[in-house]
Amino acid sequence: MQQAAPFGRERFATRRYNETTAARATSHKLTNQILPRTCIVASIALTACGPSPPQPAPSPPPSQSDAIVILLRPGPAAWFDATEDRGAGIDYELVQRFAQQHGLDVKIVPSANPMQRLNDVGSGAKIAGSGIYRSATGSPSTNAAPRLYSSTYHSVYPVLIYNIDGYHPESWKDLAGESVALLADSSLVPQLSTLREAHPEVDWQLLALPTTEALISQVSDGSLSYAIVASNEAEAVRNVYLSFGTGFQVGPKLDLVWAFPATQAQLRDLVDAFFANARRDGTMQRLIERYYTHVPVPRLDAGAFHDQIKSTLPQLRAHFERAQDATGVEWRLLAAIAYQESKWDALATSETGVRGLMQLTEETAKHLGGIDRLNPQDSVLAAARYLHDLKDRLPARIPEPDRTWLALAAYNIGIAHLEDARILAQKQKLSADTWSAVKKTLPLLALPEYYEDTKFGYARGGMPVAFVDRVRAYYGILLAQEPPLKPRLKMLSDIVDPAPTSPQSDPTVPGVK
Repeated sequence: MQQAAPFGRERFATRRYNETTAARATSHKLTNQILPRTCIVASIALTACGPSPPQPAPSPPPSQSDAIVILLRPGPAAWFDATEDRGAGIDYELVQRFAQQHGLDVKIVPSANPMQRLNDVGSGAKIAGSGIYRSATGSPSTNAAPRLYSSTYHSVYPVLIYNIDGYHPESWKDLAGESVALLADSSLVPQLSTLREAHPEVDWQLLALPTTEALISQVSDGSLSYAIVASNEAEAVRNVYLSFGTGFQVGPKLDLVWAFPATQAQLRDLVDAFFANARRDGTMQRLIERYYTHVPVPRLDAGAFHDQIKSTLPQLRAHFERAQDATGVEWRLLAAIAYQESKWDALATSETGVRGLMQLTEETAKHLGGIDRLNPQDSVLAAARYLHDLKDRLPARIPEPDRTWLALAAYNIGIAHLEDARILAQKQKLSADTWSAVKKTLPLLALPEYYEDTKFGYARGGMPVAFVDRVRAYYGILLAQEPPLKPRLKMLSDIVDPAPTSPQSDPTVPGVK
């Protein structure tokens, strides 16, 4: 797998996006597998006006030796930099899984306008993704260039967003004479052409901004009063930009798809089959829940968190980074846990006796070597070691990010009660290895008809669900606000010979089978 060099915080509104320099990629080799060659016969429609236009000759199916160039637009839900050597986002993960399944090399290239770049023969691109929309009644674009499109992998709506310190519009009649912004290169622009014609009373602005997130940030900071974005992208940054709200839905449902040159029918068919399989085995739903379902943080709480990021986090950041160096647990995740536990108060003490930045129990502190819970460095390192140990104790087959969310639940309620909840999930024919399933059974541990049949009995199972949700919300804000740690030992090697690292798998330990 090849991907462009990480663009880090360049994806956010305050940084300029440079497509040329961001397009540097490193190669990731994937498992070899020979693809089946299928014959696709395309029908040619005849017209009464004369002979039909020449049909593009179909290209052969992709092979192991071909590096497939895939154009993705960076965004808060589609593709962003999660760690120093790995991206995240639904389109990014679908690309990875598709390439791995078929033993292909791919080169992901960031593009401000994937559809336009797809028209450029010199780009060599075979797939454009990330924010390619198709309406229920129309094509994804009014572009005259012939294109093929995949099946739908998710549906969204165009929505009007507004600055919450201004007027809250409820319909188009509230926007007469107002300016409404659209991202100039967005695939929403051709989709909303009819809408714009139907509302000449609105001053439509097409802005050349690097990302949808940049557009949302300008509404949030008051530079713009109104804008139209896709519902999923508005939801993805709700906890990051606190001063915008959603006014109303402005158009019909839009389907998210991938686009291909007209010659790539066989590649399109492979992607369609991959999407269909991902829907059947639950992979697509898990990715949708991960990237399109966000736990909102109350505005007052989120505002306080943003203030603490500026005022308190700089004093604690070194402790979190040292703990990542020592244990491999991502520093922003540790910071999110600490904020949920103590609001970053190193001297915090609860009525139950847990103390310090990470709110460790005395028993846990003794188990980890008798550390001083009120010492921030000791507390963070101990918590990181404890979370790493909990992840190790889960079955090795559980992948990320479910592995981390389940370990966080165990961090809060104990691994014994987590195992009870996983067994309940199995009994209810749910997956014991996914957080989306186990979060449904954890609250059942407070009900006698369930906990009386468990090994470890009653537990306040709703607490770890709320804990994980809040940690994930804070973690998402930190991913957007703070860059990943660049390990000190990697600095020189990155300059001389950049190479991705592979995540280490955790050993199998007893647990739910």
